[in-house]
Amino acid sequence: MARITTPLTNTEVKQAKARDKEYNLSDGEGLQLRIKPNGSKLWLLNYSRPYTKKRVNLGFGKYPDISLADARKLRAEARTLLAKNIDPMEHRDSISNHQKEKIENTLLNVAKKWFQVKKSAVTPNYAEDIWRSLELHVFPYIGKRPISEITAPIAIKTVKPIAEKGSLETVKRINQRLNEIMNYAVNTGLIHSNPLSGVKAAFEKPKKKSMPTIKPDELPQFMQALSIASIKIVTRYIIEWQLHTMIRPGEAVKARWSEIDFEQKLWNIPAETMKRKRPHSVPLTKQALNLLTTIKPISGHREYIFPADRNPRSHANESTANAAIKRMGYHGKLVAHGLRALASTTLNEQGFDPDVIEAALAHVDSNEVRRAYNRADYLKRRAKMMDWWSDHIEKCSTGSFSLSGTKLLKAV
Repeated sequence: MARITTPLTNTEVKQAKARDKEYNLSDGEGLQLRIKPNGSKLWLLNYSRPYTKKRVNLGFGKYPDISLADARKLRAEARTLLAKNIDPMEHRDSISNHQKEKIENTLLNVAKKWFQVKKSAVTPNYAEDIWRSLELHVFPYIGKRPISEITAPIAIKTVKPIAEKGSLETVKRINQRLNEIMNYAVNTGLIHSNPLSGVKAAFEKPKKKSMPTIKPDELPQFMQALSIASIKIVTRYIIEWQLHTMIRPGEAVKARWSEIDFEQKLWNIPAETMKRKRPHSVPLTKQALNLLTTIKPISGHREYIFPADRNPRSHANESTANAAIKRMGYHGKLVAHGLRALASTTLNEQGFDPDVIEAALAHVDSNEVRRAYNRADYLKRRAKMMDWWSDHIEKCSTGSFSLSGTKLLKAV
């Protein structure tokens, strides 16, 4: 006949005294009160683990923090789990780990891990812009929330004030970055799916704005304004270099002397400098080479062709040309990036192959075969086109002081 255990009373539990050795008082169905020599009392549930049938003790906490009634309630919950072949200890550990993960894996903490990967694939300036936008618009509001609790309504509510201000381009970028963070969380096993994949549908699409630029017939006027502009000499070089090479402002200012192949007349730009993270070669015209010749006394002993004013060991800021063009009276009419559009429009009007023009602008071709063809054959065709473009710039500079002029200027 099975032994019947008499349930404990509150008085027995309260008055249980310490002994030389620890001992247990049983309440039945595996629940025990362990009294230690130091007087502490601990509730335990002794049970057989499902499948293995190995007996173990599951601690419920100390008395009087956990009362007799509390301990019995915890025993009942554990026995309900056991009836379903669920190990109470594993179940508790799973919940504990889940709670710990929720605390550790906040949106901010996951974003930091994502950013370590992201910033290796973009330029330092762009990486800084990404993180600054999240610090400004996202983290103060939902950064401390567990990544598993971020939902579409929460994200929309966070971004909505930006949309109400009309900053739709910022909304677009924030939504993209939040989606990248959530996809990172999915791919690293933190969440099962990305709940923000469709949030962009909740906002109006930003209207695409072209970079301010001038018309092809306005280039002579611009060259005249540049020739008399009160700007630093290195800034003049940067603007003319951008004009002749058709390269983005952020890529142009980072040009290094080591990247120039004078024998092949090429500027070989490494992938890490380029916006699309693909290496790019620019055929150098006689005017572009003349620019290098005339600036060499200024920076030939430096790493960068266009050194920064305050720290010559670094390169000039990519906004340098923009600021100068603005001061020249072109605010709202032309930006440094718009020089590329000016070149593209002019070359298209002259009937040059659009694919060759796109290759010169370093626009990514989605067709892998054609992209390979671009690298091999287009370089020669681009060189001829670039020669025409530089000659055109020089003609537009007639009567003006041009740093790249092959006839007007040979040395600084």
